[in-house]
Amino acid sequence: MKRLLLLSAITLAITAFLHPTIQTDDTDWPEYLGGPDRNHYSTLTQINTGNVGQLKQAWSYSAPDSGQMQVNSIIVGGVLYGVTASVQAFALDAATGKELWRFGDPLKAWHSTSRGVAYWANGSDKRILYTVGPQLYALDATTGEPVDSFGDGGKVDMRVSLGPEHVSKFLISNTPGTVFEDLIVMPTRVDEGAGAAPGYLQAFDVRTGKVVWTFHTIPQPGEYGYDTWPKDMADHPEIGGVNSWAGMAVDKQRGIIFVPTGSASYDFYGANRTGQNLFANCLLALDVRTGKRLWHYQAMHHDIWDRDFPSPPNLVTVTQKGSDGRPRKIDAVAQTSKQGFVFVFDRVTGKPLFPINEVPVAKSTIPGEVTWPTQPVPSKPAPFARQQMTEADINPYSTERDSLLARFRNSDTKPFTPISQRGTLLLPGCDGGAEWGGSAADPDGILYVNANDIAWLFTMKEKPKGDELANLSPGKKVYTLSCAGCHAPNLKGNPESGYPSLVGINTRRDKAYVSQIVSNGKGMMPGFTQLTADEKQALVSFLFGDEKVEPGGVVATKTSKPTFPPYSITGYNKFLDSKGAYAIKPPWGTLNAINLNTGEYLWKIPLGEDPDLKAKGIPNTGTENYGGPVVTAGGLLFIAATRDEMFRAFDRKTGKLLWETKLPAAGYATPSTYQIGGKQYVVIACGGSKLGSKKGNQYVAFSL
Repeated sequence: MKRLLLLSAITLAITAFLHPTIQTDDTDWPEYLGGPDRNHYSTLTQINTGNVGQLKQAWSYSAPDSGQMQVNSIIVGGVLYGVTASVQAFALDAATGKELWRFGDPLKAWHSTSRGVAYWANGSDKRILYTVGPQLYALDATTGEPVDSFGDGGKVDMRVSLGPEHVSKFLISNTPGTVFEDLIVMPTRVDEGAGAAPGYLQAFDVRTGKVVWTFHTIPQPGEYGYDTWPKDMADHPEIGGVNSWAGMAVDKQRGIIFVPTGSASYDFYGANRTGQNLFANCLLALDVRTGKRLWHYQAMHHDIWDRDFPSPPNLVTVTQKGSDGRPRKIDAVAQTSKQGFVFVFDRVTGKPLFPINEVPVAKSTIPGEVTWPTQPVPSKPAPFARQQMTEADINPYSTERDSLLARFRNSDTKPFTPISQRGTLLLPGCDGGAEWGGSAADPDGILYVNANDIAWLFTMKEKPKGDELANLSPGKKVYTLSCAGCHAPNLKGNPESGYPSLVGINTRRDKAYVSQIVSNGKGMMPGFTQLTADEKQALVSFLFGDEKVEPGGVVATKTSKPTFPPYSITGYNKFLDSKGAYAIKPPWGTLNAINLNTGEYLWKIPLGEDPDLKAKGIPNTGTENYGGPVVTAGGLLFIAATRDEMFRAFDRKTGKLLWETKLPAAGYATPSTYQIGGKQYVVIACGGSKLGSKKGNQYVAFSL
C-alpha cells in the first residue's frame, strides 16, 4: 500500500507548539466511544444546557473520497485520528481540522466500513492501530508511517491463527480493537453464509504483531461448551461465525474484557448445528491477559434470527439494595440487544441484577430445524423497542392499508416465531432495536440508547436443486446461489433495506470494479472468497449481460459454493408498502433514558423527523438511526444518527431538545467531544449513504 504523507514530523511539532495541548485543563477522547468502559461519557462542562444554543461550526474537513462513514474519531494530544470512506487513516489538527497526514492509496481503495482506529503509546513510541481488509496495521501516530517492527512491514493478517483451511476466507474488522497494556484484542466480521470463517477471538502484541492468545468461540474437543454442538462437528466445516464484530469493553482495574458475540452461520437455518451453540450470542467475560473464560451469558439459544449482539457493552456502577436492605454499589456490565432488551450483570460474578426469564417459544416448521424450546427475556428494564405488531399498528399514513393488512394477516407475527415458508414478521428488524452505534451511560447509572423500531418480513424458501440449476448459465447459477438472496432474482435488489439494484450496472461501473467488490465486499457486503476465478468471471459477465454460452446450449458447471443450507431466506426485506412507507405506525426511531439502578425509564422520545410528514403537520415520527449518543457532565446528550441529516443536543435529564443543526450529509456515526486550550469541541463524521441518503465526506466540528 502506498503511503501518502502530507506533513512531516517537523510540521507536527510546529503545530503542537502553536496549539499546546498537553495541559492539565485539556481533555481528550482517547479511545473508541470515549474510553475502555465504552460509555460515550465526557466530564467536560464548557458546553452545557445554558449555552448549547450558541454552538457554531468551528471547522470542517473534507476527505478525498465519499461514501459511508461510521467513524467515532479519537482525539489524543490535540490530534484527531479518523478514517475516510475508502478506509484511509488520517490525522488532523483537532483545533483547526487541518490534515497532518493520511495513509492509504485512493487508487486501491478498500470498500469496507470502518468505525475508527485504536491508539497505543509507551513513552515516545505512539501507534495507531487500524484495519484494511483482513490486515491489521500499526502506524506511527506522529508520521502515519507503518511501524516496520510490527508483523510484516507494519501489518499482520488477522486470519493467522484460525487454521490453514480459513486463511483465504472473508474476514475484516469494522470496529477498532480494544487496547489493554501491550495487547490489542480484535473484533472481526466474517461471512454469514455456509462455509464462513470462525470468529475466534485473538489478542495481538501491540509491539510485534504476534498472536498472544486465541479463544475458540466455537469450542474445540475438550473445551467448555463443546457439548452444546452436534457430536459430528468435524463433519460440518460449513459451520462458522460466532464472531465479535461489534467491539468490546475492558475493566482495566480487574483485567477483564467483556466480549459480545454474534450468531453461528448460516444465520437463519441451523439443522446442522442442533443444540444451544455456545458461545454464539453470548456476553463473554475473559481474563484479558490470557483469554481464559471467567463467565458467560447466552442471550439467544441456537439463534436462527440473526440476533447478534450489536454493540459493545457498557461498564457502569449502579446502586441497589443488599440483603441487609442497605444500598450498595455494584460494578455492573450492561448489554443492549437487537431485540430491544437490556441485560445487566454483576461485572465480576456474571449474576443478573434483574431476573431473566426463560420464555417458551414456537417450534420451527422448516424440515430439519430443531428450535431451542425457550429464550431469555429480562424482567427489567422493559424492552425499549416494540416486541409485537397488531392490526392496530398498521401505519395510518400509508395509502395502502388494505394490502399491508393482507400481508400482515398472511404472516407469522408472534415474537420468537422461527422464519417460515409462509413468512415471518421480525420486530424489531435485523438492524435493531439497538445497533452498532452503542449506548451512552453516565456516572449516575443512567443508560441512553437510541433504537430502530420497524418491522421486517422474512420468508424461508427451499434452495434450487441440481436439476433446477442445470439449465442456467454458469454466471446465472452463481448469482442464484450467492447473490439473489439479497439482490433479488430479478437483480432489482431492495434499496430501502440497503441492497442496491444491479440492473444496468454495466452503465455505472466497469468489470474490474465489480470484480473487486465480489472478491473483497463493500460496506456491509462480505467478499465472496469461496468463488473460483472462473465463477467470478462468469458472474460478472452475467451481471454485464455479455456472458457467452456454448453453441450447444448451457453446460452445467461445478460450483464451490457449499450445498448447505437447503433452505435460505428470500432476502432482507423491511415491511413496507409499494411506495416505500413503513407498514408499522410511528415512532420509527426512539431515544431512551433508562435508570439501571431501578430498571425504570426516565424518559422516552421519538428521534428524528420524517420531513414529508412533518410538512403535512405530522411531527415526531422518529426515523431509522445509525450511530450512538454522547453524554456530558454539562448535562447534554449529543446525537446525529437520523435519516433527516440533523445533529441534535438534548437535556440528558429530561430529553428536551435544546439545539439542532443540519449536517452536510447524514451523521451515521457516534460523535466525539474534546477540549484544546480551554475550548471544547464536538465533532461528527458525516458519511451518509445508508437509507437512501446522499453520500458524504466531511468531518464537522462545533464549538461556542
